[in-house]
Amino acid sequence: MEEKEKLALIKYRLDQASGTIAEVDQLIGTDLLNIAVNRIYYGMFYCLNALALTYGFKSSKHLQLLGWFNQNFIKTGLLEIKYGKILRDAFKNRSDSDYVPFTHFCRDDVIKMKEEMTDFIGRLTLFINSYIAQNQDF
Repeated sequence: MEEKEKLALIKYRLDQASGTIAEVDQLIGTDLLNIAVNRIYYGMFYCLNALALTYGFKSSKHLQLLGWFNQNFIKTGLLEIKYGKILRDAFKNRSDSDYVPFTHFCRDDVIKMKEEMTDFIGRLTLFINSYIAQNQDF
């Protein structure tokens, strides 16, 4: 993949991530809380994909991508520990919402999850943009 295409795809994934914030607001507003939990995770997942693209990591498996993130950014201290926890919790909540019968989330908890998603996307976006700026020949 050419660098121009790579940058375009990174931007696309970051735009997808940002777009989910508005989606989640609408879902919370209409009490579609389990679907909001799903979108919260996927907003972070899109952003994580942008990070992986930035660093040349490819995987089609969610757990492999999460493991890569934890190993290379959380354990090394490049990103704060809280972001690993936010992502891990979002993955678990999304899995429970999708696969565990009778799983329901309360509105206040989903609002907190949305705030964490917004923080996660914002922090990773800053990190990605900083990396790209430092590597002009990217």
